[in-house]
Amino acid sequence: MTKVVNYISEAFEELKSNVSWPAWEEVQKLTIVVAIFSVIFALATWGVDTLFAKSIGGFFNWIKS
Repeated sequence: MTKVVNYISEAFEELKSNVSWPAWEEVQKLTIVVAIFSVIFALATWGVDTLFAKSIGGFFNWIKS
């Protein structure tokens, strides 16, 4: 158990001293970019899914007829 506590303590120390964190303004800008990209990607996925669902539905209706 001492090894785990030591590992976590060293990890936090490294995060404080050796990691260069971005400025808050940059974090906000990049968060907005990620949010916009996520919405666009979700809409694109929904559109492709709808297109394939209609295509497959039409194909099976054509076969059934």
